[in-house]
Amino acid sequence: QLQNLSYPEQLEFKQKKVEKLLKRFCTVEKIIGMKTPYHYRNKVQAAFYTDKKGKIISGVYQSGSHHVVGIDSCQTEDVIADKIIVAVRKLLPSFRMTTYNEDTGKGFLRHILVKRGFATNQIMLVLVTGTPVFPSKNNFVKAILKQFPEITTIVQNINPYRTNLVLGDNQKVLYGKGYIEDILCGCRFRISPKSFYQINPVQTEVLYGKAIEFANLKGNETVLDTYCGIGTIGIIAAKNGAGNVIGAELNGDAVRDAIVNARANNLKNIRFYKADAGEFMREAADEDEKPDVVFMDPPRAGSDRKFLDSLIKMSPKKVVYVSCNPETLARDLAYLTQNSPYKAQKIQPVDMFPHTAHVETVVLMSRK
Repeated sequence: QLQNLSYPEQLEFKQKKVEKLLKRFCTVEKIIGMKTPYHYRNKVQAAFYTDKKGKIISGVYQSGSHHVVGIDSCQTEDVIADKIIVAVRKLLPSFRMTTYNEDTGKGFLRHILVKRGFATNQIMLVLVTGTPVFPSKNNFVKAILKQFPEITTIVQNINPYRTNLVLGDNQKVLYGKGYIEDILCGCRFRISPKSFYQINPVQTEVLYGKAIEFANLKGNETVLDTYCGIGTIGIIAAKNGAGNVIGAELNGDAVRDAIVNARANNLKNIRFYKADAGEFMREAADEDEKPDVVFMDPPRAGSDRKFLDSLIKMSPKKVVYVSCNPETLARDLAYLTQNSPYKAQKIQPVDMFPHTAHVETVVLMSRK
């Protein structure tokens, strides 16, 4: 969206956007950009389609449509991931594999997902198929591994439904462990096909580093990590001074990974619950739980009233809000500042997605 601007101009554009929305709450710090803002995406996804001439195309959907635009490489995507996707596309005809047709609901290969741990160099290849039957799967696995021996696991994810969701509920491990690992802020994390993990690990270290810095943990605090995913922020907090950490996340796959991740990092001071963040907060508030710090990292839609009202009732000393959407962040900050004694103390934008219009922001809120 922003590749018509030089990188310094992109940062200026994002700075102004955040300031316009948030400077009424407190001073907005200077945005933290990337030293090398290219090939930063550790997760690459491609849709597959066969045109009228029988040519197989792999790439991305044109904005607002389901028309697949053919792409072999992209300046934001991991180079190896792009090469693996092209190699799979070239292998399809020799294995007589068809691509899925959205209109008829027939066909085999729908999507490919490649995830790479930048610190560990482990690579996961996920083949999303319309049917569970995978003809000559062993030969196919051998063929792709011959070209890319660095692939550490291959998973078949089955999605037979007419849906906009990329991944289905069932999967089979064809090779390796079925997951990869990566290291972030000195902690080890396990990443499954369906679990959420930040896409730009270089800037995630910056973003989470700021969140931990804002929390200013002394060693005896009770910390709530809501919308916790695979437990990244909570685990980093548990390792960096928190007394006791509780994580809440609705995605069951992510919670399972979070529990494994806590174990892998030898942490005894953290536990996780599978729960909707708003529900979890309401129950905790009703039980008169009094955490010292609440980390919140909601999806693009921001938080809901149920969550925010429970947060106000709990009244933690500090709230650290990690946001991927400054518009919904501005709405939530307005609600908190108008309906509670909370005031924004620090606002730090971080450029997680160079060349796109997205911007992440960390906000520290304290009671007045």
